[in-house]
Amino acid sequence: MSGARAHRSFDAVVVGGGHNGLVAAAYLARAGRSVLVLERLAHTGGAAVSTRPFAGVDARLSRYSYLVSLLPDKIVRDLGLDLRLWTRTVSSYTPAVRDGRATGLLVGGGEERTREAFARLTGGEREYAAWRRFYGMTGRVAERVFPTLTEPLPTREELRRRVDDADAWRMLFEEPIGVAIEEHFADDLVRGVVLTDALIGTFADAHDPSLKQNRCFLYHVIGGGTGAWDVPVGGMGALTDALAAAARAAGAVLATGHEAVRIDTDGRSAEITYRTADGEGVAAARHVLVGASPQALAELTGDAPPEPAEGAQLKVNMLLRRLPRLRDGAVDPREAFAGTFHIAEGYGELAAAHAEAAAGRLPTAPPSEIYCHSLTDPSILAPELVAQGYQTLTLFGLHTPARLFARDHDAVREHLLKATLAQLDAHLAEPLADCLATDADGRPCIEAKTPLDLERDLRLPGGNIFHRELSWPHAQDGTGRWGVETRHANVLLCGAGAVRGGGVSGVPGHNAAMAVLEQQVS
Repeated sequence: MSGARAHRSFDAVVVGGGHNGLVAAAYLARAGRSVLVLERLAHTGGAAVSTRPFAGVDARLSRYSYLVSLLPDKIVRDLGLDLRLWTRTVSSYTPAVRDGRATGLLVGGGEERTREAFARLTGGEREYAAWRRFYGMTGRVAERVFPTLTEPLPTREELRRRVDDADAWRMLFEEPIGVAIEEHFADDLVRGVVLTDALIGTFADAHDPSLKQNRCFLYHVIGGGTGAWDVPVGGMGALTDALAAAARAAGAVLATGHEAVRIDTDGRSAEITYRTADGEGVAAARHVLVGASPQALAELTGDAPPEPAEGAQLKVNMLLRRLPRLRDGAVDPREAFAGTFHIAEGYGELAAAHAEAAAGRLPTAPPSEIYCHSLTDPSILAPELVAQGYQTLTLFGLHTPARLFARDHDAVREHLLKATLAQLDAHLAEPLADCLATDADGRPCIEAKTPLDLERDLRLPGGNIFHRELSWPHAQDGTGRWGVETRHANVLLCGAGAVRGGGVSGVPGHNAAMAVLEQQVS
């Protein structure tokens, strides 16, 4: 497919070489189908890539997506992926000031150590006992719900029976997650730590009646049947490189620099027009699997596009010469930054930040969370950087909807970045700026991406990292057997906007491939 005006026929054409498109291509090719992947960029991987963003510095950062939880072991085994995922020894650290004293909550390092951390922060055993009960409940739900993600969509009632816990169903599927959090926990900081999983990439209040925060929370606690979030060794690009290798080894053709511009279909066969630097070409296919957003799918087929769901996050990548010291002297920075380091994410702080952003103002105290990939996996840094003590930091900011950047994007981004880092500095014994590395041109190694940046760079509608609002993992009107079907019988949506999409999971790619194989058998 290197030349313009090529016209070949395939069993399936996959539009988009992100991780879901690659999963679909690998499954179909392994089943003996002829497969073409059309990727508009010069490389595959989509948002799940590793890049060297700082000039002259050999540090490969997971630039956009950065942790793995929802990728089923089944997909790794089925495709024979050369992939390693390492578990973080610390789940999270949340700094705080109590009675004028710097303290914090470290979750991880063993049950007894976590119990002691709760007691040190709250002065008693109650919150830790509540924590154990609450996450025992989510763990049982995860064991029962996660395996269904790679099965045909269950009905709501079938999923309810599978969960088999009326209280858990009520808390997660029927009432705003804020109700359960307030029922279980009394401490504001502990409440905030729990709530953060409901807000990653989702602009919502704890009591939003739409329950979109519940859907976000559910996907954050069911991964792998445990809720654990793992570090991909070699960075996120190692995952998509492994997927690309698996697809190629099975016989799929991966055509980069090929942008699909139109899909013409009668429901039984299709023609996909694509554009390259040399002109246009056409590929014929029995099935088309679209790994792009629902809006992009509509543009390709000439259908009316759905309303985009607004993104609301700030993504910041950094390289440090050393980790900063903490005001809380009881915790080693190498532990605090190894898990998720919560900043300005108390329950009240999260509510205040959401209210300000909803009113059209940047949060006074922007909430965010940080983790250090290189503490778990130093392979992403050149050996000389590791020897000198360099570390990466990845920051994910909450409650910064795209609308806030519309008037003066660059100035607002700069203001927000400074305000966000100021919240972190409040818990450090030295300014973060003193720890930042510099690139070959002497500039600090830090980059920030807003929702509008993600919309421009990755064509995410509204900058939404999930392509649209997350769905419940059960059937609803019009969702189809696998949750990937469209109104065109032979065109399937295999990107994050599919039912059970969002996150780095490969689930939509798997399910679209299964839908194709079922159709061809029948």
